[in-house]
Amino acid sequence: MAFRRFLRASVPESALSSVATEVAHRFGDASGDAEFERLDADNWLSVPCVVADRWFVKVIADQHTLVHALLTTGRNLGAFSSGTEGFFERFSTPLEMAEHELAATERIRELGIAAPRPIEAFEHDGFGVLVLEYLPAFRTFDDLPTDRALSFAPTLFSNLVSMHAAGLAHGDLRAENVLVAPDDEGVETLYFIDATRVSEGAIEDAKAYDIACALASLAPHIGANAAVAAALEAYSTDSVLAAREFLDFVGLRPDHDFDTTSLKAEIEKAAA
Repeated sequence: MAFRRFLRASVPESALSSVATEVAHRFGDASGDAEFERLDADNWLSVPCVVADRWFVKVIADQHTLVHALLTTGRNLGAFSSGTEGFFERFSTPLEMAEHELAATERIRELGIAAPRPIEAFEHDGFGVLVLEYLPAFRTFDDLPTDRALSFAPTLFSNLVSMHAAGLAHGDLRAENVLVAPDDEGVETLYFIDATRVSEGAIEDAKAYDIACALASLAPHIGANAAVAAALEAYSTDSVLAAREFLDFVGLRPDHDFDTTSLKAEIEKAAA
C-alpha cells in the first residue's frame, strides 16, 4: 500500500543506520558499529528493525505520531458507535509513544505475563526510539496451526484477565501483536507486544474491547464456538456480552478478518 510505503520512507536508511549505531554504542559494541535489518512488518506506527541480531528496535517519526492521532480519533468514533465514550488516548511526540510502550511492556512483565524484555526508550535526531530484546524464533498467532492456536486460547484470555484485574488494557490486541516464542527454558510461550494507551478511568469499556479483539483474532483460526468457549472460561457471561457490542466496530478494522454474524450468534447462544 502506498501510504504504508510513505510511512516506511519517513525514516530513511541513513537515519536507521544512525539509530543502529547509537543502540550498539549504548548497549553493546563500544565502537558503535552495528548491522541492522529493516523488518518488512505490517506496521503503521513505527519502522521496526533488528540491530546486530540482538535488539528489536522501533523507530518512530513525526508522521507515525500523526497517524496514531488519526487512528485514535477513528477508534474513539467507533467506541461512540458502540454506545460508550471514547477511551483511546493520543501521544504528543514520537518519544512519548516510545516511552509509553516501554512502560506498558514493563507493567505487563510485572504481572507475570510474557513480553519482550524492555531495555530503553530515548530520542535520537528527532526520532523516538524503543529498544526491546529481540525474539529471533517467534511466530505470530496467525502463523499457528489450528491445534496450537486452540491450545493457547485459554492462556490468551487468562493473561488478559490478569491485565484487566490490574487496571491495564492492551487496546490493540490482534494476531500480529501476540507472538509465540520459546522462553528461557525452551517452552513455547505467548508474548504480548504493542499495547496502546487507553484512559485509566475506562477500564471496563477497554476490557470489553480487548475481549472483542481477542475473539476476533481467535475465531478465524479455531472457530467462533471454540473462541467464545475459551472466553467464557476466563470471563463472566456479562463481560462477554459487553464485548459483543464492540464486534461491529472491530469488524471494520482492516487488521481483523472474521465473521461478525457467526461470532455474535455464538455469544448469544452461550448466554441463552
